[in-house]
Amino acid sequence: MEDVARAANVSMSTVSHVLNGTRKVSPATVQAVRDAIQATGYVPNTLAQALAGGTTRTIGVAISALTNHYFTETVRAIEAQCAHRGLMMFLADTHDDPDQELRVVQALHQRRVDGIVLAATSGGDRRSLDYLRANAIPSVLVDRIVPGEFDQVGVENVLSCMQLVSHVIEHGHRRIGFVSGAPGIPTSVERLDGYRAALRHAGIPFDADLVRCGESGSEPARRAVHELLAIENGPSAIVAANNLMMIGAMHALRDAKIDVPGRMALVGFDDFDWADFFIPRLTVVAQPLEEIGARAVDLLVTRIARPDGPYEIARLQPTLRIRNSCGCTG
Repeated sequence: MEDVARAANVSMSTVSHVLNGTRKVSPATVQAVRDAIQATGYVPNTLAQALAGGTTRTIGVAISALTNHYFTETVRAIEAQCAHRGLMMFLADTHDDPDQELRVVQALHQRRVDGIVLAATSGGDRRSLDYLRANAIPSVLVDRIVPGEFDQVGVENVLSCMQLVSHVIEHGHRRIGFVSGAPGIPTSVERLDGYRAALRHAGIPFDADLVRCGESGSEPARRAVHELLAIENGPSAIVAANNLMMIGAMHALRDAKIDVPGRMALVGFDDFDWADFFIPRLTVVAQPLEEIGARAVDLLVTRIARPDGPYEIARLQPTLRIRNSCGCTG
């Protein structure tokens, strides 16, 4: 910084203000400092800044199943918002395992991140959430809304899944199979509630035989759909509760040589890259992934700045994208 200040003919404090934006500096002086930085090859020591100022300008992101398109796009949106706010991001995969989740949260804390964005795992005793609370770590939970004092961002699952199932009912289907997500995950419960609400609204009795757990994965969902196809008086339509299970359902229907939507309507929750290019094109509920990621970062920045502020739970509205697999034309 001495070299930069000498080259720009300014004080070291002026260089600091230009770098950190802590005081208004004339445009000519800012340009002189930037030219000096380029000429000297100066790189700010962010670790020293963190030790001096108590902030690292980094956040940790702990999310499971990074191979899942939904979480990959959410992480991309989080990173974009971090870049917009001048933050760096550490990313770790919890593998949807409570023990690994706790290790990840502790490791991010040890690396002095300013806050953590977490998609809580489906099982376990919420030890990672207890750790976040006990250490007063600014945190935002995404996707899976859980009870407790945390800022959280997710979508409205019940009404949106009800809308999806109601659309299938409008095509005349009354035997509708439902492939649910992993047990214990709030989104799994809420989407099943939406399925049941749509049946109830249409006066269709709930039949437990038409519900199978796809464990939020492709292969378990494939097996679940084969089970649905094997029951007496089976379904004429199937709803898959996430994108991976939609793919598993498609595999099962292809295995059984069942035409979609001719012999079986198929719809799902979550859009993904190829959903509009399959034959038939897939009718899905699309989550606002960019908005989820950006909102999570914004909430975390606010929490870091105001640790004692009120907690906020943001429920964002997804969009029903009607294509061909439900029986619609066009």
